[in-house]
Amino acid sequence: MIDRNTFTRTLFALAISALVPLSAHAQTKLTLGHGAAPGNPRHEAAVKFADTLKARSGGRIEVQVAPSAQLGDDAAMVTALRTGALDMSANSQGAVSNAVPEYAAFGMPFLFGSLSQAWKLLDGPLGKELADKSAEKGMVVLGYWDNGIRHMSNSKRPLLKPEDLKGMKMRTPPDAVTVDIMQALGAEAQQIKFSELYVALQQGVVDGQENPLVNIHASKLYEVQKFISLTGHKYEMTPFLMSKRTWDKLSDADKKAVQESATEATALQRKLSQESDDKLIADLKAKGVRIDNVDKAAFEKGTSAVDDKWMASPIGAYVKKVIAGARAN
Repeated sequence: MIDRNTFTRTLFALAISALVPLSAHAQTKLTLGHGAAPGNPRHEAAVKFADTLKARSGGRIEVQVAPSAQLGDDAAMVTALRTGALDMSANSQGAVSNAVPEYAAFGMPFLFGSLSQAWKLLDGPLGKELADKSAEKGMVVLGYWDNGIRHMSNSKRPLLKPEDLKGMKMRTPPDAVTVDIMQALGAEAQQIKFSELYVALQQGVVDGQENPLVNIHASKLYEVQKFISLTGHKYEMTPFLMSKRTWDKLSDADKKAVQESATEATALQRKLSQESDDKLIADLKAKGVRIDNVDKAAFEKGTSAVDDKWMASPIGAYVKKVIAGARAN
């Protein structure tokens, strides 16, 4: 039998809860998928985002981070974002460019000499234009994370000049610009999922690949690739995206919390990315990897036709703006 005091307290609690908006009680669970390994700046920033958002929302919004392509490769996650089957992804420039072709503009060969130069453009009007085009395709840009300046590795020989790539079987991501760069240098480009790359290199399906040093290190590609050439042939970003269907369901307060948490995570991801290269070169050398500088001028000359091809493409106007912006910096 309930006593009068307990009954009164229960009624009071029910009355108070009726005055509090339902959204303040509702738990929101979101999933964030990406293709990088734990230890990679992409994963560290994803975890930072989840922790920060949980704190900002008083524990109400929980983000489950799924690394290492657990939810499919980058292309599959882009499709899932656009349909609303996946809430968020720290994805790849190449995969996203299949839905929003303008992303390819930031991957023109030898476009950026430093990461900060690329970030300046991405954080300005050209990045805003890209975000608007992304929203039209069902994806909300929460930040432009970094995937570094890319270099080449292989198991055969040092790649010091373009002729050294002749006949080399080189893995590329699903990125049309990277394929163009490899073909311009005389290599045979083969697209292989990143999650399958280690085994493909180990078994000799391909001779080499290209990635930023942080990816080569985190995924232990150095175990099956003893030559790294610091070509610096291409920059790539990591667009941090939310499904527009998920975004549209959030309250204004939750959108603000998401964006503020994403801004913090973006700053961390870029910091980790920028700090990594010098440290990684020393570590990779200590693991017995040969690391060479290359004839940059010869590589630039060998890939000049790639710019021309893309400036004449349907996204040529945007490509020209990005190239002009990079050269003005």
